[in-house]
Amino acid sequence: MPCSTPTLVSKCTVFPDQKSAMGDLKLSVSDLPMLSCHYIQKGCLFTLSSVPFHSLVPLLKSALSRTLSLFPPLAGRLTTDSDGYVYITCNDDGVDFLHVSSAALSIRDLLGATGDDVPDYFKEFFTFDRKVSYTGHFSPILAVQVTELSDGVFIGCSVNHAVIDGTSFWNFFNTFAEVCGEAKKISNAPDFHRDCVLVSEAVLRLPEGGPQVTFNADKPYRERIFTFSREALRKLKARTNNRKWTPNDDINAVEIMGKQSNDPYEKENDKVSAILGSLFKRPQVTETVEISSFQSLCALLWRAVTRARKLSSSKTTTFRMAVNCRHRLEPKLDPYYFGNAIQSVPTFASAGDVLTRDLHWCAKQLNKSVKAHSNATVRRFVEDWESNPRCFPLGNADGASITMGSSPRFPMYDNDFGWGRPLLVRSGRANKFDGKISAFPGREGNGTVDLEVILAPETMAGLESDPEFMLYASSQL
Repeated sequence: MPCSTPTLVSKCTVFPDQKSAMGDLKLSVSDLPMLSCHYIQKGCLFTLSSVPFHSLVPLLKSALSRTLSLFPPLAGRLTTDSDGYVYITCNDDGVDFLHVSSAALSIRDLLGATGDDVPDYFKEFFTFDRKVSYTGHFSPILAVQVTELSDGVFIGCSVNHAVIDGTSFWNFFNTFAEVCGEAKKISNAPDFHRDCVLVSEAVLRLPEGGPQVTFNADKPYRERIFTFSREALRKLKARTNNRKWTPNDDINAVEIMGKQSNDPYEKENDKVSAILGSLFKRPQVTETVEISSFQSLCALLWRAVTRARKLSSSKTTTFRMAVNCRHRLEPKLDPYYFGNAIQSVPTFASAGDVLTRDLHWCAKQLNKSVKAHSNATVRRFVEDWESNPRCFPLGNADGASITMGSSPRFPMYDNDFGWGRPLLVRSGRANKFDGKISAFPGREGNGTVDLEVILAPETMAGLESDPEFMLYASSQL
């Protein structure tokens, strides 16, 4: 393996190119629990552009400066007032920008061989390693690291998780790319309003010095990427819904119907419903629950990981899914509401039920949990937190939990800094523990999904040899 020791070439502070006129933004009941989490670390690998690196770095700095003027909170700092309320102060204090050289590494080294664990190289492509979000009170909310490879470049961002969630992260990252590519107009302007139920009068009392992460970040784990092709997911979905699969299935119609039945907040209009009724030659109103491809995939993973953990049949297992609340609230939030607008939705079942009942049963439990997360449920979650303000207990304390984060709907590959789309998306060390799963869209799109799977070494070995799981999965990195 080539020497991967990175060399810091330069480090500086990048400031917004325009002075901010934005006032303080109060952290919401979705933001505050993240103060004990690590910064989000996500980034993209690109082939080497036609721009020489000595010109590329100033180009990225300039684009970042202009992008920060569109996202003033990212150039600010956290502050806590005398009453205990935490705010983002948009004071233009700037962000860290690092140019790092790992010129001995090539894209080929990073792609690795099929079946390999994710190389540790990627962990070096991010700064603010394991930084806790509370420290945004006295350090930058954002840091960008540009790592120079022999034939490519990795752009990695570390961002305070109490300030943004995945939706906001990818809107920032893709806007950064648009500005760098000299777009005349950005696609999705962030919404900074704070006039919603998520902004509360409740105060989160924090220990002196701030909270710490709620899991053992030094516990050993293995990390692999499992890829699920469009065809594999179609077959899996058909099996979950007890339907015979044929290569001639109309995947678009099936997937639209799945989204309608699983998420009443993303229904198509009546015209689409009429088309679906015509396609399937059956009444538009039906009692049948259609399980989506992604919920089928989550059920498959739930079963396989539970098997690999060799839990007693009476042990309660938990499958947590991060749910976007922007479209669930009434009135709805802007799709590009800036901040955290997520809630963790748990589904519980005994290990015995997960393993002895069929895939449809497992998927149906997940389906019911997500379907039930309505405007009223979001508000109940808020009320529950207000009655007992607390940081989010991220981790797997009982050894029987799975936490699904990120989303295959995030536009992770919809960015081009001027030299083509990313080859892949990867993360750093942040917020990783046994049972932490992140869902990414596949690079080729078209319904493919990548799962970044973090498991204890012995559990990963069990997953790799699980015939049901590997029937649908292929692996990379």
